Amino acid sequence: MGIIIDFSKSSAYQARYPAVPFGLTLITGCSNHSNPPGFDQFKRKHLRKMRKRETLLQIKERIDIYDRFFAAFGQKCPLPTHLKRTINSGFPRYNLMVDAHFMAEMCAGILVAVTDYRRFDGGLKLDLAREGERCRGMGGRDMRTMEGEIVFRDEKEIVCVLCQGADEKTRVTETTKDVLFYAYGVPGIDGLFLERGLTIATETMTEFGGGTLQAMEVH
Repeated sequence: MGIIIDFSKSSAYQARYPAVPFGLTLITGCSNHSNPPGFDQFKRKHLRKMRKRETLLQIKERIDIYDRFFAAFGQKCPLPTHLKRTINSGFPRYNLMVDAHFMAEMCAGILVAVTDYRRFDGGLKLDLAREGERCRGMGGRDMRTMEGEIVFRDEKEIVCVLCQGADEKTRVTETTKDVLFYAYGVPGIDGLFLERGLTIATETMTEFGGGTLQAMEVH
């Protein structure tokens, strides 16, 4: 591990959510393949594990916690829909980085974002939003915050609103080489599960994307 991620939590966030974890993992020098050799077998192995009855019940319990947290801010959590689709049809196939993100979410029952590390502007901060702050979401969607929403910022702007989604600026592309996955906890979610999900993302990108792990942290 070699790169130190410039990350902090604001005083406002720490006052509101003092024991809520947040995790990051940075893998550099990756190739964002569509379906590298052996990856289908790797996905099937993890799918079998998550579909086991007891494991699946625990995953659903955690996803229900996220769902209730989203509902408190008037938003719909994407995790229940993703879980239902994964149980019925398996993991989706987009590209290696996005697929790793879905696997991390579903196998650990947590919320994960996948981003191009080189598109951030300066240091990263977990914070609470003011009423009416704006963020350009994926696809150019205009996102406006509610007072007290959890947001992730770089030194220039909001790059993700927890209950609304990540921004367009930092989304991964076929040319992304340095990928940052970050995982949100909410009240009731233990940091152990963030670590579990980020480990799956890391293993995927190092084994099938040829990347090098630089940092994995749960704060």
